[in-house]
Formats: sequence, C-alpha cells, structure tokens
Amino acid sequence: MQYMLLIYSDENCWTEDEMQTCFQKSMRISEELSVKGKLISAAPLHSVTTATSLRVKNGKRHITDGPFAETTEQLGGYYIVDVENLDEALEIAASLPPAEKGTVEVRPLFPLPEKSQN
Repeated sequence: MQYMLLIYSDENCWTEDEMQTCFQKSMRISEELSVKGKLISAAPLHSVTTATSLRVKNGKRHITDGPFAETTEQLGGYYIVDVENLDEALEIAASLPPAEKGTVEVRPLFPLPEKSQN
C-alpha cells in the first residue's frame, strides 16, 4: 500500500547546521528505502515564501501569494512510500529527522485506475 508522509515544521526552528544534518540523514533514509524498493518519491519543498495558492470560484481563478493557510508549521517536504501496512509507514515516519522538531502526517493514497492502452 502506498502512503504519503507529509513533513511539517516551523521553517524558522532550524539552524543552518541542523538543516544540513537533516538533509543528510533524510538522503540516507531515502537511499535505504530506494534499495529496498519502498521509495516512490521524496523531495523537500522551497520555503512557503515561494508558494502560490490558487482557488477557482464561479469559474474564475483567484491566485494569492503564500500558502493555503496561516499556521505555525509549514509543509516542508514529502515522501511517498510503498509498504506493507500503516505500522511500517509509521516506523519510517518516526525515523525521519523532522519528526523530532515538527509533525509527520501519514496518509494512505487512493490507487488510481490503470490507464487504458487504447
């Protein structure tokens, strides 16, 4: 089953050294998961200051700078993993460095129907 692990933390709570250590540990975890065939995708996100939000109301696009909502924790990255069950996804989430300073939200993905070959 595939799960998305959404990484949330306050962008300002990381020192530069902590951020570099986090990236290094996260890369090692990604490589380990990849070797085991469990990693689908993973990536850090740029700061919320680079975000653009879009809503469509009555057929019109409304675009604003910044994230969807004002919160103390921002979405900072994600992993998509293919594992046996929720317990395994939670084990991976607990090993991620951002879990120590923020939140890792674990959510199952709905499988999409296979595309027609016609």
